[in-house]
Amino acid sequence: MILSFGMIVALLALGAFGGFMAGLLGIGGGMVLVPFLTMLFTWQQMSGDIAVHAAIATSMSMIMFTSLSSMRAHHKKGAVLWPVVYSLVPGIILGGLLAGGVAFRFISMAWLALFFALFVGYSALNMLKNKKPKASRQLPGVAGRTAVGTGIGFISGLVGAGGGFLSVPFMVWCNVPIRNAVATSAALGFPIAVGNSIGYISSGIKTVGIQDGMLGYVYWPGLLVLIAMSVLLAPVGAKCAHSWPVDRLKRVFAFLLFSISAYMLYKSLTAFGII
Repeated sequence: MILSFGMIVALLALGAFGGFMAGLLGIGGGMVLVPFLTMLFTWQQMSGDIAVHAAIATSMSMIMFTSLSSMRAHHKKGAVLWPVVYSLVPGIILGGLLAGGVAFRFISMAWLALFFALFVGYSALNMLKNKKPKASRQLPGVAGRTAVGTGIGFISGLVGAGGGFLSVPFMVWCNVPIRNAVATSAALGFPIAVGNSIGYISSGIKTVGIQDGMLGYVYWPGLLVLIAMSVLLAPVGAKCAHSWPVDRLKRVFAFLLFSISAYMLYKSLTAFGII
């Protein structure tokens, strides 16, 4: 599949948007890009059986590079909670490998999409209401963080996201300031993307092989175009995250979560054959 001029322009725009959102909200950008990449890949005559998997895998691979750019910008502000990152990473890598390398090919998306539509919608509502968590609530210990990390890595791998839509609400729920939660989530995006990308490539080679620009499930020509803009815009988003008022940042994040929730609900109802 050769990249047309229109395809390149669309991918550059998506890369710019994904990079900005990654820096602003620590979300990696993958969850936002997957539906658009699916449409683009289908438009470019990619097989329908492969297009969705390729969109998820390519989006996740982009996060490896976008998260590094975003993380560097947040680190300069001293906002990344590195002890939290280190304690969550082992579970995240394990969950990512399980999702990308094992479950990705077999799990039914219908119930998964419905669950996350409800979960993400609930998280968005709480953030929009600015509901305060109990003052005594803190992040769990090492064992608890490993379990949480495994869940974040596994779920992120199934939906092609950097995990910010889970890790940021979780940290805010544990009384972590939202700017620190966003910055820490940006750092977590890299191990999430690495673990899942390895899984996507290894499992995809068995199904797709290495052909027509595909490395497993990853469409690498499109990936290169996405990276070109995402790494440039991620620091811009990070700068806005540290200059915008906290309430505005929460509203933007809540709006994004509602959008993701609506999309996941649509995917669930479609999978169930209801619409």
